[in-house]
Amino acid sequence: MSDRLCTVLLYSDDPQVRDRMRLAVGTRPAPDLRLEFVEASGYDECVRLVDDYEIDLLLLDGEASPGGGIGIARQIKDDFDEPPLTCVVIARAADRWLAAYAEVDATLVHPLDPVTTAATVAELLRTDAPA
Repeated sequence: MSDRLCTVLLYSDDPQVRDRMRLAVGTRPAPDLRLEFVEASGYDECVRLVDDYEIDLLLLDGEASPGGGIGIARQIKDDFDEPPLTCVVIARAADRWLAAYAEVDATLVHPLDPVTTAATVAELLRTDAPA
């Protein structure tokens, strides 16, 4: 089994939240996956990075301000022909309906559990693996 290198964009206006997301996922969420991270703190930066890099997964803070991860996920899904996979971290499980409206691929709930976070990210990236 060979390692697959994937790029994950971490979005939050708060650098500490981005650090917590990175630590929860880790650089090896599964034995066959290696991750590298790029970071964005605003909507414009997110779009620029999605344009400039081959992003495999967006890990978005749903509580970010002024642009929340749910809104950014929806906008990127609408604006790009082949948008990256999206996972939004929300504060309340009840907000999953908003994430579903935004057509996100997965949701996680703050505070992030490292086991659940790594497993969710690995599952998403494996379902999108090239044939």
